[in-house]
Amino acid sequence: MIFRNLLLLFWMLLFWACVSPQKNPPPNIILFFVDDLGWQDTSVPFWDQTTPLNQKYHTPNMERLRAKGLKFTNAYSTPVCSPTRVSLMTGMNAARHRVTNWTLYPDRKQPMELDHPTLEFPDWNYNGLATSDTIPNAAYATPFPQILKEHGYATLHAGKAHFGALGYPAENPLNLGFEINIAGHAAGAPQSYWGLDDFGNNNEEKKVWAVPGLERYHGKDIFLTQALTDEALAAVKVPLAKKQPFFLYLSLYAVHTPLMADNRFIDRYTHKGLPPQEEKYASMIESMDKALGDVLDFVENQGIEDHTVILFMSDNGGLSAVGRGGEKHTHNAPLRSGKGSIYEGGIRVPMLAYWPGVTPINKTEETSLIIEDFYPTLLNIAGISSYTSVQTLDGKDFTNLLKGETLDTTERPLFWHYPNDWGPSGPGIGSFSAVRKGAWKLIYFHNDQHLELYHLPTDIGEQHNLVSKEPERTRALAQVLTAYLIEVNAQMPSNKQTKEQIPLSLSAIP
Repeated sequence: MIFRNLLLLFWMLLFWACVSPQKNPPPNIILFFVDDLGWQDTSVPFWDQTTPLNQKYHTPNMERLRAKGLKFTNAYSTPVCSPTRVSLMTGMNAARHRVTNWTLYPDRKQPMELDHPTLEFPDWNYNGLATSDTIPNAAYATPFPQILKEHGYATLHAGKAHFGALGYPAENPLNLGFEINIAGHAAGAPQSYWGLDDFGNNNEEKKVWAVPGLERYHGKDIFLTQALTDEALAAVKVPLAKKQPFFLYLSLYAVHTPLMADNRFIDRYTHKGLPPQEEKYASMIESMDKALGDVLDFVENQGIEDHTVILFMSDNGGLSAVGRGGEKHTHNAPLRSGKGSIYEGGIRVPMLAYWPGVTPINKTEETSLIIEDFYPTLLNIAGISSYTSVQTLDGKDFTNLLKGETLDTTERPLFWHYPNDWGPSGPGIGSFSAVRKGAWKLIYFHNDQHLELYHLPTDIGEQHNLVSKEPERTRALAQVLTAYLIEVNAQMPSNKQTKEQIPLSLSAIP
């Protein structure tokens, strides 16, 4: 009798084990991050029409990813690289974390900031990101890879880091929660993309820009983008073998300067009448796209596609002020200007997302979002709802958008703040603050303290300043921008001659 009862209990337990819902393991996450890729640097149109620039480039794997999931047409980064990357890692807006310009050399402002003719720039966080509050001029924060690692994820970094200055912990991604670092260091560009050049390691005078850790490819005919991708996907096989969820941050150096041809793809562009620099640039874009295709092939061939989230993003708008062929400030048309500018060409970027079984197929999402939103979203995707960060988060979770649901952001303002100097000149390039709220965007230029107002749905190229025609809207947005800058204790430049701080935006209204 006892035996029969035990047997019955065994079969009941087995039955309930089979039919009871099991908690799904967290998905793998791949963030495919491109450097300086403009809104128009792809055959995928991110506007409501195809443009000549979309026809110029060949990115079939971006098309492939777009067909699987969501295309975001109003995705934003900051105008230059380090502020974007620190916002990504911390969930803070640049006005709050104060890494407002690109980092490299420790304990000092950039030379062009020191030499500016009219502005004295604030003592910003030029040493980058920090996980300790003892680092001077650094943004103290809990990076999200650290939280992922604490919740069982394998965390892998491959490619460009650019999180902090030489000699400080953030120059090495291993100090920010990553367990593997492939070729990431303080510099934001490679000395060379060619393995035959040892990726710049044979140039002692410019060793600071040389890409580290890829010695096995030195002297070989391989492009940096391919070497990074091969190394990253090989490293991912380790957590896969352990059945451990992974986060891969594949952060390409491409398509940042120096513009160097990937000879596998250059022939497609040599007979199109492009300037030589543009031929090289187009080949680098196709090389980037090939890397994306390798990632997509990998997750399919490894049988993990259904359990892997892939996000595609760029760190700022496409380069246009320097280094390119053809007319300056036109390489992101219909958007105005490019990298370094507060106009849309400098901050609006291509973004794609694919979460199998979750994201709608081949859908366009017009909701505005910004780079700091990735922090809470990636943690939500990982199923992490309870975590502690030492910093205040500005980012908002956009998981609902990934699920095809609505997310009302019409009243949510997005902010940009750049109390610095980038170096090159051009439209919208300089020291500025800005806010976008719904369809409207207000820009405050610090040097001459003037305001510009644009209605983006009808003027995507920002050609018609509506400040004089919309005084009440101008004042309302200036109040929103001013209040936020005060809230986060944002730094402002000063007049070099009078030593007086540049007033906040509301003060600029007559």
